Amino acid sequence: PEVCLRLEVGPSAAVHSPLAVQNGFLHMLLHSYTAEFFMSSLTNLGPFLEDEIIPEVIPMEIEVVDAKITLKDDSPQIYPTSPGPVPITLAVDHIILKRRDDGVFYLTAPQGEGSPKQEKPVSVLQEQKAPAPCASAAPVAAGTRGLQLKEVPELQRELQTMKIALAEANMDKARLLQEVRKYNPLFQL
Repeated sequence: PEVCLRLEVGPSAAVHSPLAVQNGFLHMLLHSYTAEFFMSSLTNLGPFLEDEIIPEVIPMEIEVVDAKITLKDDSPQIYPTSPGPVPITLAVDHIILKRRDDGVFYLTAPQGEGSPKQEKPVSVLQEQKAPAPCASAAPVAAGTRGLQLKEVPELQRELQTMKIALAEANMDKARLLQEVRKYNPLFQL
């Protein structure tokens, strides 16, 4: 994994925000990161995050590219015949987490080359409503063909993601059927 950190303080940090001149501006890039965490380690972070002193707000931007984080539940099993909890995998293609002068964290998507520089919160519904480009039988201009060729790798990544999600769903279905058949061997779907 590649981690890049940059901390700017002073008049040059005014480009990012007015508060950055005084408190500084932190920019972090995390690229190709893969990790596995136990749920208990995340739930036990609470006491370390609690503090009686309100910390200073440091404006920051954390950019995560091609990351994969797996969360495993390590709590004791309630039923001994249960196959156990299924790990949760969070795959991140490219997101940006920004903290502004007001102390609020904003989760945004990176801007494309042709789109205006405007921050919008990431929403699943917005992604689903986006119109998909369609191919036409008529001859296309050179500019349009260039746009379509640029979209091919992105569409291939989306297809890979969907294939992985489908395989995981099929494994979950098989696991659930196996669990149900333990209690009712004659069960048919």
